[in-house]
Amino acid sequence: MDEIGIAKPSLDAVDVFWGEISPCEHLVQIYQDEGVFLDSLEGFVAGGILAGDGVVVIATPLHLAALNERLLARNIDIATAIKNDQYLAMDAEESLSRFIVMGWPDEDFFRAFVVDVLKRAKGDNRRVRAFGEMVALLWARGNTGATVQLEHLWHHLCQELS
Repeated sequence: MDEIGIAKPSLDAVDVFWGEISPCEHLVQIYQDEGVFLDSLEGFVAGGILAGDGVVVIATPLHLAALNERLLARNIDIATAIKNDQYLAMDAEESLSRFIVMGWPDEDFFRAFVVDVLKRAKGDNRRVRAFGEMVALLWARGNTGATVQLEHLWHHLCQELS
């Protein structure tokens, strides 16, 4: 329970939720509380690493640092996961810079970037889980057109690559 008596989901419940998502599921999470967001992200990433999946996280440096602290607290060997390309933690701004041209996502650059990242995470035939904050960054800038286009590119690529 939190300070106002609302029951918080256990990490086990979060792990079960992420474990039940079907392959190629595309979700959008809206949140107001950083703790709830990080609980969910931790469950998604930890569950993937522990299941032997490749995990891609493209997030802000603040969120990457908080996530890594949580993973280490769970005794997850992120150094080995990083070394084996099982866990790819990438800066969202830097990632955007690889395919945004004049404020708009370039489809060819996006595809090349994402396919390369997914190929690394897949390794020798691992399932891949991916989380990204690039859409959120574009939205926060008020660049709604680029936000919608990037969501479209992600969705299309997910369907194509399943």
